[in-house]
Amino acid sequence: MTVIRGDLIQLALDGEFDVIVHGCNCFHAMGAGIARVIAAEFPSAFEADKRTEYGGRSKLGTISSARILRGTADFTVINAYTQYRWDGEGRLVDYDAISTSFGAVAGAYPSARIGYPMIGAGLAGGDWSEIAPRIDAALEGLEHKLVVLPD
Repeated sequence: MTVIRGDLIQLALDGEFDVIVHGCNCFHAMGAGIARVIAAEFPSAFEADKRTEYGGRSKLGTISSARILRGTADFTVINAYTQYRWDGEGRLVDYDAISTSFGAVAGAYPSARIGYPMIGAGLAGGDWSEIAPRIDAALEGLEHKLVVLPD
């Protein structure tokens, strides 16, 4: 996993990535963290989320997507269903869903340049030392970068 500093959304708009991935819950609630920014900046990504089953636990580990065409930018936003709920205490991220959803990304976009934030390690309460190896394993052999905000 390559780590770079920057703004994931701006990097995608600048042509750095073909695919960006962010974590979602299963209840169409994109109201916090990077999901809120993505929903505001790319309404079609939120619409793709809303076309999935509301509250379906079976969504864990799956993805939905929206292609973004803006100026010279052409990339896909992936809503990765990595947590069931968005509210509550403790760890909300599902580690197996991380593995499965990133596996789905790898299968659907095997030649893409993929970018993502620290999915599941912020508001979802996950342990990055558990999450990162799962992403690395799922995206093995693919070009992918973790994007962290500058200090």
